[in-house]
Amino acid sequence: MTVKGHKPGGARSEHELLRRIRLRAGSRSGGLRLGIGDDCAILGAKPGEDIAVTTDLSIDGRHFRVGWHPPESVGHRALARGLSDLAAMGARPLGAFLSLGLPRELTAFRGRQRPWVDRFYDGLLTLAGAHKTPLAGGDLSESPIALADIVLVGAVPKGRALLRSGARPGDSIYVAGLLGGASAGLLELMAIARKQANSLRPFRIPKSVAQILEPHLYPRPQVAIGLWLQRRGLASAAIDISDGLSTELAHICDESGVAAEVETAALPISPGATLHNALHGGEDYELLFTARRAARLPRSIAGVSITQIGRVVRHRPGSPQVMLATGARSEPLEPRGWEHFSLK
Repeated sequence: MTVKGHKPGGARSEHELLRRIRLRAGSRSGGLRLGIGDDCAILGAKPGEDIAVTTDLSIDGRHFRVGWHPPESVGHRALARGLSDLAAMGARPLGAFLSLGLPRELTAFRGRQRPWVDRFYDGLLTLAGAHKTPLAGGDLSESPIALADIVLVGAVPKGRALLRSGARPGDSIYVAGLLGGASAGLLELMAIARKQANSLRPFRIPKSVAQILEPHLYPRPQVAIGLWLQRRGLASAAIDISDGLSTELAHICDESGVAAEVETAALPISPGATLHNALHGGEDYELLFTARRAARLPRSIAGVSITQIGRVVRHRPGSPQVMLATGARSEPLEPRGWEHFSLK
């Protein structure tokens, strides 16, 4: 997108780039009362609501690669991470704040080609519009590497947020959506990168693999499902699957003081993914939740499948926290998903 008076070749100043972003962010919506343009944004929650706040940092070379991922995907994924956190709490989005650091070349026009940063906002604002989440503000800086720090603010009825700590022995364990697709897509992307990658320009993704890459490049945060569960009070505990099922289920068990048993045959594995992808692969951004045994849950919510994959049991000291059952055989399921600073 261009602004009247802009000369091709690059953003002439931070002010001009911010002006372009402000025009694209649009007018007030959702819980936004005052947006970009003043020193602070003003968000409005309804009476009787708690405020939920989450933040996620995306760094080139760690969470994405400028030479691998389309700019639209980087923007989409940056926002999806925060929206997924709100979904896990059953919170409705009020607004998003983005602090963006970029090398100068990512703000520049290349002939008639739009800047990387404009395409980044294509992805972020498209997802924001789909979830009625206004971009309310943030910060912009030149940086030696690309990074995006997103803050999401949401609202949930007072005292009724979905937590990780409510699971009890006898509860059933559910997954909304499919598992392992993002991990399988990343492996496919890495294979393509070995053949085509360029350090500054995302490479061309063949149409033949677009479908398998979709869960990785454009994950769908399950906001509607989180809101549905919260409004009906059906989930006893919930978490989003950002670091892998094995790790996220261990988090619920830790916070709730329980153990869990998972059935291998029940896992809803994404097409093209392996069991390892489904158990330990991260960035699916699906919802993992528990519910009382008597709860009646539909087979799908908002068009997304709901699958019972196991049950919550009492935790006995010295015994494994999560067990994986395959037929008559059962073995400990170690948390082997993503963990920063891990020595593994």
